Amino acid sequence: QVQLVESGGGLVQAGGSLSLSCAASGRTFSSYAMGWFRQAPGKERVFVAGISWSGGSTYYADSVKGRFTISRDNAKKTVSLQMISLKPEDTAVYYCAADPTGIYYAPKGYDYWGQGTQVTVSS
Repeated sequence: QVQLVESGGGLVQAGGSLSLSCAASGRTFSSYAMGWFRQAPGKERVFVAGISWSGGSTYYADSVKGRFTISRDNAKKTVSLQMISLKPEDTAVYYCAADPTGIYYAPKGYDYWGQGTQVTVSS
């Protein structure tokens, strides 16, 4: 099993940047694909970015390409989401997720979730 804890959320002005981190527990972190999702009030949880177990493959939602960067450090058991040029529409609770079978664009593909961290971008 993997337990996930996100951190790094906060309030930032439009155009600013934030870095989210997800710390994992469990001995097999390096064998899990990881994803970041976000959920705005009244909306469904949607895929933001994903990274393969090795870090060799990354995937992004069109809405964040060129602005967000996902990375992982298997030795430290962390996955990060660097966000720049933030927009008010990026406001949401951000969740990290893990799955041993691969990267999925749908939330139901992931077995393990963190509790989420709030990101608020003011205009």
